[in-house]
Amino acid sequence: MAWPIIVRAQQPKANAHVGYSGLGPASSQAGFVEALRTGLRELGYIEGKNIVIDFRWAQTIEELAALAAEFARLNVDIIFTPSSTQVEPAQHATRSIPIVFAVHADPVGTGHVASLARPGGNTTGLSMLLTDLGPKELQLLKEAVPHVVRIGVLWNPTTPSHAPALIAVKASREKLKVDLVTVAAGSADDFDVAFQTMVRDSVGGFLVLASPLFYVQRARLADLALKHRLPSMFGLKANVEAGGLMSYGADLPDLYRRAATYIDKILKGAKPADLPIEQASKYELAVNLNTAKALDVSFPPSILARADVVIE
Repeated sequence: MAWPIIVRAQQPKANAHVGYSGLGPASSQAGFVEALRTGLRELGYIEGKNIVIDFRWAQTIEELAALAAEFARLNVDIIFTPSSTQVEPAQHATRSIPIVFAVHADPVGTGHVASLARPGGNTTGLSMLLTDLGPKELQLLKEAVPHVVRIGVLWNPTTPSHAPALIAVKASREKLKVDLVTVAAGSADDFDVAFQTMVRDSVGGFLVLASPLFYVQRARLADLALKHRLPSMFGLKANVEAGGLMSYGADLPDLYRRAATYIDKILKGAKPADLPIEQASKYELAVNLNTAKALDVSFPPSILARADVVIE
């Protein structure tokens, strides 16, 4: 008699309701959304049949709190929050509804979870540790333009994971023998002043810590870098496809696809507190040869040999 009960307990909830907290134009996130949908389809979820994904898109960081509060009011089964930027308001809105993230850059350092092995609370997902990636990106930029001794670091004070990442990047400057000029940009309106600051302080290139804002504004950042003739290092391949010089970071679509497994496990009864946070397993180095030519940058063979993506 117990066997049918066990089977029923492993079945996902019929017509599961997932709230998707997005930032920026929906069109800019289409690839990531499709990756999540692919992961869900692979696990047997069909939108409109046994799952509903309620997409809400904030155009500014400030609007995310209202989206999270709305999902809490609707009592959705799960709130999907891609990055630390969306996790923060979601945790303020609810401590009971499960929260799943896909590309959190530092869940422990921000205090969003207790540990990677046992997150505790109502939040779990996948991570790409920016405290590790930031110093690595700085090292690769220095390798690509070895003559540069002063490097700008563009960061976003509204991205919770950036504060600990900035500490890690600063800690690596002595080993690389570079001076750093840190400039903050909390919105696109801050870009012009940020670049003016870097130019005034005579940086020879700049590192951009990955964040939703810098992803959405990737075309403008690439244009400003070319305008001021500054070699750039990003955390996302999309920034290089938009005209940035180079990037090193996790394969984000892979993380979104894998996030579907967390949604599946929670809908089948697992508790977020007990689901260990998985790390990114795929990383890519991308370079843009067109941009390199425009900036008179010659990539050393060591960079080209390791590049996973070369844009010509």
